[in-house]
Amino acid sequence: MNQIFRTKSLEHVMAETETEGGERLKRVLGPWSLTALGIGAIIGTGIFVLVGQAARDITGPSLMLSFVVAGLACIFAALCYAEFASMAPVAGSAYTYAYLTLGELMAWVIGWDLVLEYAVASCTVAHGWSKYLGKLLAMMGMAVPGVVHEAPFSLHPNTGEVIVGHVEKLKDDQGNDRKIKEVDASGKEREIFDLKKDASGKEVVTHTYLDLPAALVAIAITAILVKGIKESAGFNALMVGIKVSVVLLVIGVGAHYVDPKNWENFAPYGYGGLSFFGHVVWGELRPNGLPRGMLAGAAMIFFAYLGFDAVSTNAEEAKNPKRDLPIGIIGSLLICTILYIAVAGVLTGMVPFGQIDKDAPVADAFARLNMPWFTALIIIGAVTGITSVLLVMMLGQARIFLAMARDGLLPKALTAVHPKFKTPWWATLLTGLLVALGGSLLPLDILADLTSIGTLFAFVVVCAAVLVLRITKPEMERPFKAPLGIATPIIGIALCLLLMFSLSWENWARLIIWLLVGMCIYFGYGAWHSKLRNLPGK
Repeated sequence: MNQIFRTKSLEHVMAETETEGGERLKRVLGPWSLTALGIGAIIGTGIFVLVGQAARDITGPSLMLSFVVAGLACIFAALCYAEFASMAPVAGSAYTYAYLTLGELMAWVIGWDLVLEYAVASCTVAHGWSKYLGKLLAMMGMAVPGVVHEAPFSLHPNTGEVIVGHVEKLKDDQGNDRKIKEVDASGKEREIFDLKKDASGKEVVTHTYLDLPAALVAIAITAILVKGIKESAGFNALMVGIKVSVVLLVIGVGAHYVDPKNWENFAPYGYGGLSFFGHVVWGELRPNGLPRGMLAGAAMIFFAYLGFDAVSTNAEEAKNPKRDLPIGIIGSLLICTILYIAVAGVLTGMVPFGQIDKDAPVADAFARLNMPWFTALIIIGAVTGITSVLLVMMLGQARIFLAMARDGLLPKALTAVHPKFKTPWWATLLTGLLVALGGSLLPLDILADLTSIGTLFAFVVVCAAVLVLRITKPEMERPFKAPLGIATPIIGIALCLLLMFSLSWENWARLIIWLLVGMCIYFGYGAWHSKLRNLPGK
């Protein structure tokens, strides 16, 4: 019991980075590189993929407000991250922060949650990359066969159950998903999607094997990350420049095709979407029984803001972390929030929300205008942008594995730094394997919601850790101090918990199961191999 609640000292954590294995990570990242890494992680799947599913099925045009709410929660969490990152400029992000303040057991819990957050986010991004690549190849007359372009599992559109294969929704004359009314066993009437059926009235299910492009891009990014952080940052900066240019073009050109009539039904599903373990407190349900509304949309797209968290995982590679990390974290968040709101406004203004494409919404919106050259440009920008997101997410996950293995909570092999490239190569290879498997075998719906609840949980812990340190160690040096005193972490905790309760009970169940599996690993391996066991003290 003494061990699992022991905390590490900041001096000990900093010393580990100097001596572990005789190898150190290179400090080569300045404020602009860190900001670019943050933008590289934030702008991508959120703009080019998730806006479609969120606007069509959950929020309607009020998605603009969803981004405001999610961004507001992120601002308070980001200020807490920036304070911690300036105090403890080491790899590990929220995991390391929890170890310093809340003890080993809580550090393991948040570290295991970060595996869910980063690895599953990477799988989600790989899925989006695959869909945009498929559209680009189709325009060139080289369509990817469907059997190797979809995950073998999906969520049934009416029940939300996991099924093997995919069920096709029927469309009306305007291209909207067709819906029919059904009376359930209790006599309550609800709308469900009209699905394609065969002559006997049985739903037609299409079976697939895997999403091959998603697996291949994960393997390619793994190779780049093993090569080196400087090369990875340079590659990311190039892609960030391309995709930000494309996003600005989308906003500028798309604004000319906005029809204000598409915003008249601004919140078709209401402003709620708050549920408590499956029971709706405020708002309504989708046909599959999951909550919808502006607040539910904010929870669903929250993981799109994960990028500023990824900046903190590269603390050991920052040139001047006490100054550069706060700049990178807060700067990337502010820039991307503005761009997210603008793209959501343009997209829902160009296309009636019920007709927005789920897999490649931005490209599809311009394809409707018969602008093939611009559509191709958007797809190229999306593929480029999503690639940079995947690179930063996988970069962050490898450093989480590195930090946990340094403490003995994961196998020592994951601490290995490549003698030539100076990168955590075994941790990177493990990350690549997990992303290749998850991205090619799991559907987007499950991946997006899992990532959001994992991200929100991590943010709650970071805010709580800052609050604990403010109370227990007010004298500690804080090169960057979040404003508003203890109000900042308290508001951050409250907003993130609010969004967590806007997710379905299934996501809570998956999170709990994931954490229980992690506890089994900790008490079966980590607790016995922890380096903290051999350190003096109580």
